[in-house]
Amino acid sequence: MPSDPELERVRTLSRVLDSYMVDPLLGLVLPGVGDVLGSLIGLYTVVIAARRKVSLLVIARMLLNLGIDAAVGVVPLVGDIIDFGFKANKKNVELLAERSSLGGRATARDWLVLAVAVAAFAGMIALVCWGISALVRALWCARSAG
Repeated sequence: MPSDPELERVRTLSRVLDSYMVDPLLGLVLPGVGDVLGSLIGLYTVVIAARRKVSLLVIARMLLNLGIDAAVGVVPLVGDIIDFGFKANKKNVELLAERSSLGGRATARDWLVLAVAVAAFAGMIALVCWGISALVRALWCARSAG
């Protein structure tokens, strides 16, 4: 089987960021900034996937992995601990390698993951809206009573 230098580069990058703990350490040393920086570096794998014409659905999954990694990582201490276990770059390299061998096509699992992510995002937005409206109602009632 011939070697794929591009795939080897993203595997090496993933190993450095995830296995050698550079990504979680960046977030620990530079809270917030380090997590975003780690995700920006991780975009290299997404660029390679786009260049290889991998399905936009798979690219959305890769971006979701990086987004989760960055969002969780900004939570002080707990996020840093979770960041040691959530290896977004490794997941993205696996997606790239698998889907490249399929000609870049998305699978049913890709659709399921994206549908669950969209539903979870919509649920979070609804929860935030409900919380804001409950706060406004409570403040209104407190103001009216006073």
